[in-house]
Parts: sequence; structure tokens; C-alpha cells
Amino acid sequence: MHDIESGTPAGELRGARWQKSARSNSQGNCVEMAQLPTGQIAVRNSRDPQGPALVYTRAEIEALILGVKDGDFDNLIA
Repeated sequence: MHDIESGTPAGELRGARWQKSARSNSQGNCVEMAQLPTGQIAVRNSRDPQGPALVYTRAEIEALILGVKDGDFDNLIA
């Protein structure tokens, strides 16, 4: 199976089951993520579900999530 390129329209990612955080709000200010059949992780803007998806490796998403848990990005919302 071939890797999927970042920027692929999210609507073209067959089999993707999108999920969003329980912390997302009613104004739709959130991103959604889906594991792809390739093992990659796709991210899309929930307000533009057919728009481009950013596609990352599992290792990249793991580094992001662990950095968020460690507070590495707290300055962005302070």
C-alpha cells in the first residue's frame, strides 16, 4: 500500500473514520483525525470536511501528542 500525500482532499480518503476531541465546541472550532489504511494519520479542519487533509506518520503524531501532554505548546494558548 502506498503512502498518501499531504494535501489530498479529505473526502477522497476512503475508509477514514474521523474523530474529534470531546473538548471541541459547538462552533466547530476543532480538527478531526483519522487513521488511514496505510498506518498514517490524517488531520482535517472540521469546518471544511472535504478540504485538504494533512497526513503524518504515526511517529510524527506520537511526538505531537506527547509534546502536548508535556505542555510544550502551552504558550500558544496562554
